[in-house]
Amino acid sequence: MLFHNLIYLFLFLPSIFIIYFLLRKFSNNDGKILLIFSGLIFYGWWNIKFIPLIIFSVLFNYFLSKKIAITEEKNKKKIILLSGIFCNVIYLGIFKYTDFVIENLNYFFELNIETFNLSFPLAMSFFTFQTIAFLVDCYDGEIKNHSLKEYSLFIIFFPQLIAGPIVKFNNMMPQFNTNENKSINLNNILLGLIIILIGLFKKVIIADNLSINVDLGFENYTQINFIESWITSISYTFQLYFDFSGYIDMATGSALLFNILLPKNFDSPFKAYSLINFWKRWHITLFNFLMNYIYFPILRSLKNINFLNAMVVTLIVFIISGLWHGPSWGYIIFGAMHGIGLISNHIFNKVSSFKINRFLGWLLTILYVNLTLIFFRCENLHSALTIIKSMIGFNGLQFNTNFFDNFFLIIVSISAFIICIFFKNVNYLIDNFYKK
Repeated sequence: MLFHNLIYLFLFLPSIFIIYFLLRKFSNNDGKILLIFSGLIFYGWWNIKFIPLIIFSVLFNYFLSKKIAITEEKNKKKIILLSGIFCNVIYLGIFKYTDFVIENLNYFFELNIETFNLSFPLAMSFFTFQTIAFLVDCYDGEIKNHSLKEYSLFIIFFPQLIAGPIVKFNNMMPQFNTNENKSINLNNILLGLIIILIGLFKKVIIADNLSINVDLGFENYTQINFIESWITSISYTFQLYFDFSGYIDMATGSALLFNILLPKNFDSPFKAYSLINFWKRWHITLFNFLMNYIYFPILRSLKNINFLNAMVVTLIVFIISGLWHGPSWGYIIFGAMHGIGLISNHIFNKVSSFKINRFLGWLLTILYVNLTLIFFRCENLHSALTIIKSMIGFNGLQFNTNFFDNFFLIIVSISAFIICIFFKNVNYLIDNFYKK
């Protein structure tokens, strides 16, 4: 089930909201079981066969977390943690990367192994990272005395289940146990509905219309020229942002109806003036996970912590982040390019006292991000390089009027740029709403 689906907006969400607060008001029921089952319905709407997979993951990792909690010997506790992380990564890898590995073995070693054509369970990447963070926090002693009901809700809470944001147990679960959560909060309802509408506007009006240009350009990548290739790539950059941030807005708004405030995931990333600044604004919860649970642990495991090692680890982490997005060399290249870009940014800051003009820094950042997202979108390396050649001008500078002649789409594209650069974001709305 998707947030912009009419069944979600006018049946599922209102029904769960009403039943949840009726339970809390007229009984001693805390409503958590309802939210868990509603999460399973929400998850299974796309494919009911995947429900056992997420249930197995929840039960398995809850068992591991309890083993970590009761184990006193540090080495045994660490073995349980590492085993849990390994099992979760393998669990994700079986469904997401098995065919990718087979295809590459067939290509490089001229083999003929048949692929399994496994369907990838929805949201598995997100709840795997969230689970790993949970196990590490249990190991560090930050999470104690959690119940199966609380952990299940932490993973299956439907507003953040499908596409994040990636949340931490200690940030989200205490919100369910406050006195404020027991009754309807009209301010939260008003703010939540406003944010859901903003998310719908981003997704349905902007992202879905930009996708027309995007699909047209990428499907005809051999025919587009200079102007058309730029329209295609920039349209995709904005489409991806409005699609993802719109979904996050609808998740945030939905959670607010239940008096739950999710962490921010975007902070006007296209206002960033450097790639370092960009990653502090783009998919913030993913970046925090990468830093706290991959980057720093790897760095601390090294004998010598120095600038060179930090840059090598940065590249490794962003290659992992690229692969996490999907089983494709395009995603890996995307991650590697961001790793290289961040390394270049850090080296420049370290060796140079020259301050780049803020506007120039912004322009270079958005152009570089736009370039990397071509690899993110293209199905293969050839199509990505073909589009880049067109952007440089190898396919001519003339404009083919058969492409991109929809005036409404031009207005949408201009609107997308204006909103990204000149408008405040949803976080500003939330912060100022509560200040009042």
